[in-house]
Amino acid sequence: MSDFDAQVRESQEQVAAAQSKIAELSSRIEMARQKMETGTDISVDIENATLDDVHAQTEVMNANIAELIMGLDDVTAAFSKDFDDMRSKTGWESFVGIFSGAKADSMRQERIRTASIDDKLQDLIAKSDVITKLLEGQLAVLNEQKEKVETNLTATLDDREFTVQSLEDVRGQILAMDPKIIDLENRIAVEQDAAARTKLETELADLNKAYNALVQDEQVKLAKSQTLERYIEKGKSWVDSLQNQAATQMVLINKLQTDTKQRVVLYDALTKSLKTAQQQDIAHRINEIGVETDK
Repeated sequence: MSDFDAQVRESQEQVAAAQSKIAELSSRIEMARQKMETGTDISVDIENATLDDVHAQTEVMNANIAELIMGLDDVTAAFSKDFDDMRSKTGWESFVGIFSGAKADSMRQERIRTASIDDKLQDLIAKSDVITKLLEGQLAVLNEQKEKVETNLTATLDDREFTVQSLEDVRGQILAMDPKIIDLENRIAVEQDAAARTKLETELADLNKAYNALVQDEQVKLAKSQTLERYIEKGKSWVDSLQNQAATQMVLINKLQTDTKQRVVLYDALTKSLKTAQQQDIAHRINEIGVETDK
């Protein structure tokens, strides 16, 4: 197995591990929402849904993929050596040139004419494609998870808006009851008739009962609102993280594809340029021979 293949295998494992972490965190957030809908306390689930593990794993993954991309420099280094060889004579051609410069030139001309870097170009493209597929696979997972979390987040935002409105309604009812309670208490304090006083006290007891029920409802709705807010903050942080990770993958994909395309075009042009220069040199020599013959 080549070093490149070994690096690809390692990167595939890192990508799989990163995707597992991403799916796990998204699943925790989804489960937290399901528990929340059934009235179960989700504070522990939310606090445990940390981004640290995911970020640590994706950093390792991106570092491995970056090494793969830099490994393409080894392929391009081979191109540079080929071009250097094409520009100069080989050891054998130099040796032949000691006895016959024309023969040495002829050998070099034939070598340049038949030279091909197609195999190396195909190797470069193939390796670039392997890395691109790794990046695109990770990008697809990131976008899929981001879409899921955004859907949950939208529903939660609507839920919190409704809860906050309900909370404000309850608080409004509590505020409206305060003057009534104070009025009843004042009337009871000055009432001399026992029957009338008893009736007022009964009204006050019913009012206090309703008041306490509203206060309890306010506490429940407040707790739910705060829980939803924590969930929303966690969800937003996770969406931002997924968005940033996806942006990183897109930048790497674009750079890799652009660099590979430019390298292919450049090396193909260099090959043609060297062959053209060699053909021009041959034509020039033929012309010189013709001139000498004419003389």
